[in-house]
Amino acid sequence: MQARINHRAVNPEAYQTMLKLEKFVNESGLDKKLIELIKIRASQINGCAFCMDMHTQDARKLGETEQRIYLLSVWRESAVYTEAERAVLALTEAVTVITANGVSEELYQQVREHFDENQYVSLIMAINTINCWNRIAISTGMSAPYNK
Repeated sequence: MQARINHRAVNPEAYQTMLKLEKFVNESGLDKKLIELIKIRASQINGCAFCMDMHTQDARKLGETEQRIYLLSVWRESAVYTEAERAVLALTEAVTVITANGVSEELYQQVREHFDENQYVSLIMAINTINCWNRIAISTGMSAPYNK
């Protein structure tokens, strides 16, 4: 697939704004592997091949296992994720498809069992940031493979 537009070159200010969001997420104190799980799961839902390729590579570099990466799309049926990770994956799905059911009070409380209010906001920012990146990549025609 041919890219439609190089968003970084055409509008560097928009790109820099996204990088600031990414920096916030990376400096939030959230576990780096957890952030990659969020990025992969949201990218699966959104169908973003570019981001899937990038973040599976990044997860592997952080020591994430192949099994956990492969099972992410069926995390509910797998015992390889912690209760905290499961809560975050459910939140990732709820926020990514927010118009389906929103974020229920039950889900909010489930996440809060593992994360404080500050961390909850950081999780929301991580989910929203990857959703923005997915939408940029898809709408500008970015495709896999990702090459650093």
